[in-house]
Amino acid sequence: MTSISELTDHTGYWMRMVSNAVSQEFARKVAGEDVTVAEWSFMRGLYDLEPTPPSVLAERMGMTKGAISKLAERLVAKGLVERAESQQDKRAHSLSLTTEGRTKIPVLASLADENDAEFFGVLTREEHETLDHILKILAERRGLKATPVD
Repeated sequence: MTSISELTDHTGYWMRMVSNAVSQEFARKVAGEDVTVAEWSFMRGLYDLEPTPPSVLAERMGMTKGAISKLAERLVAKGLVERAESQQDKRAHSLSLTTEGRTKIPVLASLADENDAEFFGVLTREEHETLDHILKILAERRGLKATPVD
């Protein structure tokens, strides 16, 4: 009879366990600021590029234009992002953070830093650096470029 591996025999099992715990706690923290993790990722991506066309943001984040449009709609409705029509092409537009959106960036970044420190603070500095290094190698070698938003 063939031996069947245990769930816990798989590296992916442990990665998912850790990822879920980190992500769920971060989602809870940013929800207190009335944004989702996906909205935070969008806003942080826009922060360094604004004003920018949605297609450029989609490319940078590795997301579809449709997904970017949905996030933009939600953030426009919340007053955190604004659209501006292109002067050259009335069909085109760019996205920028509003004053309120820009004000939220340091607050949300601080929550991300706090979440990382709380979760990974149980590791030594060397362990944390090794973990980051290995994860970056895996992402690079597997060609992973999409910003994780879920």
